[in-house]
Amino acid sequence: MGSSAANPTSNDAVQRRGILCVVSGASGSGKTTLCHALRDLEDCYYTVSCTTRAPRGDEVNGVHYHFLSDEEFVQKIEQGEFLEHANVFGRRYGTLKSEVIPNIETGRDVVMDLDIQGAAQIRACEDPAIRASHIDAFILVPMAELRRRLAERATESPEQLAKRLSEAQIETAAWNLYQYAITSTDRESDRAAMRAIITAERHRASRLTLNDGYLK
Repeated sequence: MGSSAANPTSNDAVQRRGILCVVSGASGSGKTTLCHALRDLEDCYYTVSCTTRAPRGDEVNGVHYHFLSDEEFVQKIEQGEFLEHANVFGRRYGTLKSEVIPNIETGRDVVMDLDIQGAAQIRACEDPAIRASHIDAFILVPMAELRRRLAERATESPEQLAKRLSEAQIETAAWNLYQYAITSTDRESDRAAMRAIITAERHRASRLTLNDGYLK
């Protein structure tokens, strides 16, 4: 767990609304690894997304993803259970409202790893609670470095790799729609930059409510 000194909610005299932090970046940018690394911060929760793709390797339902059939996913859309959802490379992905709203209402920060489609939906959300809590950051990686990282994975055909890189160009072009941009260098530096953003946002005055002890 991270140090409570960086979190105003550690003081009983101060109440804080949680942050909804959306992190985006092209495939190979390391955004998922970065989001996982934030879980060691106190009061920080990384959402478990829903997907219609099949589990990979040792992935566990309810831990890595909520694995749903296409029919189950569509039913949740119709019932209004998603905060955002998108179709990515032929598979559906989405974030349940139940993963986000109860946490931010109790002062817990929520980190979401989303593509530019999902990030745009959150940015356009008209729910006052979401708008008050929302921040977003884009992980910037030079295209040559993305190409190298994706090639090293050796999990895709040349055609699939070309499609990923084409999509990466489209995603990176949206970087300046985000409130923050992190120019990726190495994992530890990227983590430090993201932690600094969250720490600063935790001290934003508009998120805090003081009790009478500060005012009388």
